[in-house]
Amino acid sequence: MYKSLKDCLADLERHGQLRRISKEVDPQLEMADIHLETFEKGGPALLFEKVKGSPFAAASNLYGTFERTEFLFRRTLEPLRLALRFKDDPLLLLRRPQHLAKALKTMTHALPRRLRRRPPSMQAKTKISQLPQIKSWPLDGGAFITLPQVLTLPPDTTDIKHANLGMYRIQLSGNEYLTDKEVGMHYQLHRGIGIHHSLYKKSKQPFNASVFVGGPPAHTFAAIMPMPEELSELLLAGMLAGRRFRYYRHEGHIISADADFVITGEIKKEQLKPEGPFGDHLGYYSLQHDFPFMRVKDVWHRRNPIWQFTVVGRPPQEDSSFGYLIKRIVEPITAAEFPGILDINAVDAAGVHPLLLAIGSERYMPFRQARPEEILTQANHLLGKGQTSLAKFLLITTREGNPQLSTHDIPTFFNHLLKRIDWKRDLHFYTRTTIDTLDYSGSGWNQGSKVVMAAHGPEIRDLSNSLPANFTLPKGFSNPRFVLPGILVVESPAFKSEDGYRQAEDFAKTLKKTDTEGLALIVLCDDSNFLSSTLDNFLWATFTRANPSHDLHGVGAFIKHKHWGCAGPLIIDARTKPHHAPVLER
Repeated sequence: MYKSLKDCLADLERHGQLRRISKEVDPQLEMADIHLETFEKGGPALLFEKVKGSPFAAASNLYGTFERTEFLFRRTLEPLRLALRFKDDPLLLLRRPQHLAKALKTMTHALPRRLRRRPPSMQAKTKISQLPQIKSWPLDGGAFITLPQVLTLPPDTTDIKHANLGMYRIQLSGNEYLTDKEVGMHYQLHRGIGIHHSLYKKSKQPFNASVFVGGPPAHTFAAIMPMPEELSELLLAGMLAGRRFRYYRHEGHIISADADFVITGEIKKEQLKPEGPFGDHLGYYSLQHDFPFMRVKDVWHRRNPIWQFTVVGRPPQEDSSFGYLIKRIVEPITAAEFPGILDINAVDAAGVHPLLLAIGSERYMPFRQARPEEILTQANHLLGKGQTSLAKFLLITTREGNPQLSTHDIPTFFNHLLKRIDWKRDLHFYTRTTIDTLDYSGSGWNQGSKVVMAAHGPEIRDLSNSLPANFTLPKGFSNPRFVLPGILVVESPAFKSEDGYRQAEDFAKTLKKTDTEGLALIVLCDDSNFLSSTLDNFLWATFTRANPSHDLHGVGAFIKHKHWGCAGPLIIDARTKPHHAPVLER
């Protein structure tokens, strides 16, 4: 149970999981390069002892492997899972009374603790420009904080139990920000801070905010944990740390007692400034857009602080461990949150939000011919709640015929679904809706579409790993390659203008004249060798580059009573479009 980031790094070093870098390292791209190279090799956590242009040390890759992430929370993860199960199912206490003491002890750490004396995190002051100015990708708009913990309270309350602790990236330099006086605040959809901002716009009170960097690993993780609106992330921070979240009040701001750095200031309620570009976790740059900014008041730090950072980019990256840990924590309560859902997987390789796989249950009409019914209700529940609502492609099926089916065995999941799905019936679109802020596949910023692909019932097709004897491609389309049985990728002419949509439709019409037996899904792409070389390449390129309403086509497509379907294989146009954001390249 760590009291600080320094305690955590010392523990990792004792167990041979920390590498110290004593030479001076440039925060402009060089630190990110070292981090990425180390992460790709499954290497240790990193401690940069000398950061060019800054008096402060920096650490990264603490969560670089799932095993190390489990190690960091080895004493508190299982008690937390147990406590959540008891909260969800109090009768479990009667069935497992031997675990009661452990669960209650964990719960006692939930309530934050207010300090009356100035905490260690306020030992000294510095300036924004003295912090490690880490730039990860060549086109980034400046230096960013990549693991911030941003704390806000709603207006008219000082009750810490109503605080929101979230991870919203902070731009430290560049664009139009006044040096040492302003920092950018990037809010995405479904973030608690956005709710607070709306409330403050109706209030005359200043919108105060505090940004914490470092501290116990549990505090960093709590900032990204999707919590219900009525519950503060500080409760989770205490339970996962095995130690109550300690805080101090100072001139209208909340100060984390255990953080390494604390930036306080006021978010301007009515003003915006350009933020970005930034190399993001979908594997592309999120482009420059107007976002709120914070007028900086103070930058506090503890004695000998350590600046914690990460590098995000095309997954997997260090932040993939956050998704892994979230799944470990919420597993015991998934059934209560989503009745009938047996398993879910926000696919990391596809950038998390673009692709959600789910296994549901069909209990409505067991005496009728099997078809998707209850799983459509469950799909709507997933798309209507919290972080799963950001899914763009939701593929849902049942375990009929395979009681061991798992969303994490992706090849088997696709095989199971594609054998059963009826493209004439089982596609359900949500058009002109909101999508993830970082997803540029849609028709505008935050604008796009979603689709549910739901499969339940007997197998209706065989899937093949070879092309039908009479299969032919139209002129300009070439190099067909299989990714999985029934999934074919085809290299296609570049998508240069709106005519590209018609080009994909014409491709589908041409295939109506050829043999497509054994094919369930065809993906149009820029480079079929790339997509077919690994499953991760297929998942990433296909689902980050397609907007369902615009980029789904089909052989024998039709519209009947406003329902779109197709008689033959479904076609996803995953070519790069002119409006897409640039791919991250070093």
